[in-house]
Amino acid sequence: MTSYGMHTVGPAAPGTHTAGTMRIYAEGVNTQSAPHPAEVGNRRILLVEDEQTIADVVRDYLVQAGFQVDLAGDGFTALSLAAARRPDLVILDRMLPGLDGVEVCRRLRLAMSVPIIMVTALGTEDDRILGLETGADDYVTKPFSPRELVLRVKSVLRRSIREFSPEPPVELAGFELDPASRTVLQDGKPLMLTVREFDLLAFLLRRPNQVFSREDLIKAVWGWDFGDLSTVTVHVRRLREKIEDNPTTPVLLKTVWGVGYRFDAKEGGHAGS
Repeated sequence: MTSYGMHTVGPAAPGTHTAGTMRIYAEGVNTQSAPHPAEVGNRRILLVEDEQTIADVVRDYLVQAGFQVDLAGDGFTALSLAAARRPDLVILDRMLPGLDGVEVCRRLRLAMSVPIIMVTALGTEDDRILGLETGADDYVTKPFSPRELVLRVKSVLRRSIREFSPEPPVELAGFELDPASRTVLQDGKPLMLTVREFDLLAFLLRRPNQVFSREDLIKAVWGWDFGDLSTVTVHVRRLREKIEDNPTTPVLLKTVWGVGYRFDAKEGGHAGS
């Protein structure tokens, strides 16, 4: 197991679960050095983890980083807390008693656009893809470093929180994208996008008719120097399902075989409008 500092977080013995809990932790935040509310600190995180030892360690690291943390130990409690507390981000364990993380993710996606980081002890590519296709913005595989998880949280939040000086809006190929409000219209109709889907579309709209490899996109959109490239593939597939008339024969977000992806504004019929 990889170790960072004093803590490494991994799964408990197979078949064991702790009882569901619902607690709110805000103690330990250093208010004298708390970041400005517009920054990523001082945000509310919903941590959904049934293994108490892991939950305690991760909670402590998040609190030390300046976050407020609500803790749920099962899927139903997580949905209830999410509705009541409206978190800025959810850290969601894949394996939960009662209602598993994939179903929790689906239900959260129907109710709100909160960023979701899924944590899984199942390291197969199919399992990771399932989490991403369900609507997770990112994933972390157990065992993991709590410090790494905090960095992932900050990375996702930076892209989801409105900034004081956002990039200018984009109007192209029938899309109207406003980074300040994190909204996008296609032919006048609002699109419901996750954080990463929005960022991916924004990046491509600003660079029409250019080809980008999956490595390019994972660096530019996710901010990772390296990572599982299937993350990009899944998000492209999900984005096509929302913006293409026929996702199986895309005319906007095209695959350039052996190279990567291109947003083809001319094929969209609105280029230059």
